[in-house]
Amino acid sequence: MRGLPGLAVLVVALVAGGAGAEDGWEQVADGEVTIRVRERADIPGCREVWAEGVMDAGVQDVQSVLRDHESFRQWMPYVTESRVLSTGPEGTRVTYTKLELPVISNRDYVVRVVDEQLLEEDGTGTFRQTWAADNQALPEQKGVVRLRRNEGSWVITPRGEGKAHFVYRFTVETGGSIPGFLAGFGQKDAVMDTVHAVEKRARKLASARVAASQTATGGTGGSPRPL
Repeated sequence: MRGLPGLAVLVVALVAGGAGAEDGWEQVADGEVTIRVRERADIPGCREVWAEGVMDAGVQDVQSVLRDHESFRQWMPYVTESRVLSTGPEGTRVTYTKLELPVISNRDYVVRVVDEQLLEEDGTGTFRQTWAADNQALPEQKGVVRLRRNEGSWVITPRGEGKAHFVYRFTVETGGSIPGFLAGFGQKDAVMDTVHAVEKRARKLASARVAASQTATGGTGGSPRPL
C-alpha cells in the first residue's frame, strides 16, 4: 500500500511481537523501519508484510491520524477518495478508499475498521486498530479493480517523549493483471511511503495544536488572554 491503509494495503494481522526466520519471514529492509515478508500459503501469489519501527511523532497524534479516514485523500500517497460509509458500535466503521496508481489501473477497497484498543487519556497504553474486507457494503465500480483480500492492523505504543513505536502488518493483493516488475511494489517503497506519510501528518497535527495553544494563551504559554 503506498498509502494506508495505501497501495494495496491488505492486511492480515494481528499481533505485535517479533517475526523470525523460523516462521518463514525474509527481511527485505533494516534501519529506521524493519520490513519482513513471507509467502501466504493459504493465498497463492500473495505475500504478508511486517513493518516495525519508531516514528518521530507523538503516539496520540498518530492515533488521531489513523482514526481519521476521511482525511486520507488529503495526504496519503495515491489515495484520491476516502470516506466513511457507515459507523457502528464503539467506533466500528466501514470505509471506502480509491487509489490512482502509476502504470496500472485504479484500485479500490472497502473495509470494516475496528479500533480494538485506544490510548488512556494520559497517553499511556496501546492503540490497536484492525481492518478486514467488507466488499458487500459497496458495489464495484466500472473501470476500478476491487482489492478483495484486505485485512490488517496497526499497533502503536509510546516510546519516550514524542515517539511512537509501531507494528504494521498486511497482505499484498495486487488485483487484476499487472506487469511482473510491479508485483512486489507493495513491499518496501510503499511501506516506507505510508509510514512517512502517517508520521508527517501526525507531526503536522502536533504543530497545529501547539500553535492553537499559543494563540489561546497570548503566545506566552501562560494563562489565556483576558477578554
